Amino acid sequence: MAYGGRRRQRAFIGSFTAAGGLGVLTAAVDPDTGALTVLSAVDDVPDPSYLAFAPAHDVLYAVSETAEGAVAAFRAHGDKPELTGPPTRTGGSGPTHLSVFDGHVLTADYGSGSVSAVPVRPGGGLAPTASSVLRHTGSGPHTQRQQGPHAHHVQPDPTGRWAVSVDLGTDSVRVCALDGGTLTLRREIALRPGSGPRHLAFHPRGEHAYVLNELAPTVTVCRWDSVEGSLRPVGETPLLSGVPDGDAYPSGIVVSPDGRFVWAAVRGQDSVSVLEVDAGGEGLTLVAEVPCGGVWPRALALDSSGRFLYAANERSGDVTWFTVEPDTGVPRRGGSVRAPAASCVIFA
Repeated sequence: MAYGGRRRQRAFIGSFTAAGGLGVLTAAVDPDTGALTVLSAVDDVPDPSYLAFAPAHDVLYAVSETAEGAVAAFRAHGDKPELTGPPTRTGGSGPTHLSVFDGHVLTADYGSGSVSAVPVRPGGGLAPTASSVLRHTGSGPHTQRQQGPHAHHVQPDPTGRWAVSVDLGTDSVRVCALDGGTLTLRREIALRPGSGPRHLAFHPRGEHAYVLNELAPTVTVCRWDSVEGSLRPVGETPLLSGVPDGDAYPSGIVVSPDGRFVWAAVRGQDSVSVLEVDAGGEGLTLVAEVPCGGVWPRALALDSSGRFLYAANERSGDVTWFTVEPDTGVPRRGGSVRAPAASCVIFA
């Protein structure tokens, strides 16, 4: 199927099966409106809460956010992904995020406070065991959430040389190298105590990173040195114009392809914050807060064109799409599709 002779774009939606989710959903994307149409769902893996796509092999990777902790690979040639083999244990518990880096799938294991590396086999399948597990150490001042490390996010830097992990429990970002399948810590960068960093997104020029803080509804702006693998905090910007009614729980962050805007999901407010980025990349200004279209937006995503923004609304069980106003960055709601216990959206 195609739209107007164009190849159909696919989206993949992760969900929590323990909360009634359908597993991994595949959806068609209308390139004119951004609308999603669910094509299939597979529940071969419990709680596939976060996904990553490897274009070179047309393979989809999914964490299994369980106490045992695993990652799975799916063939994604058609409209219904198929497992390539049994899931691989990560060596950590509760993986919440993953990415593809230097011939490996990296997972951020929230429960155990670790980052794991699983080798990718020729063709995109996974090795049966992790080649490396790097355990974080430390704690923070929040007595309930920061008694120990909680790795929440891991991704390559824009050069593909470094792996950068974000730890909510230790208020820090770690920079690692992957040498011969072994993760090696090069630097740990401290952020404001009690901020609870959760996710990170790079500016498209690769000179700045924006760290989303869950325990304080803010974004920390950092300068990034890709030669040294060094991150330096330079400022912190609020995500809300007023005092939140209770805990805010920011969750996901994305940056526009041209670097002019940053969007952040705020679960406790059921909103999306829109921040304008100055020409240098260091100044963020909150310009709008818009409803997320549902309840408890766990993640945000942009389609490949950057025209459409998507919110995976976990507790209302839907994914809402928005058209982004190119001059202001403000998203305008277009519609939604049902996706029980939705946790993330990615695009092939």
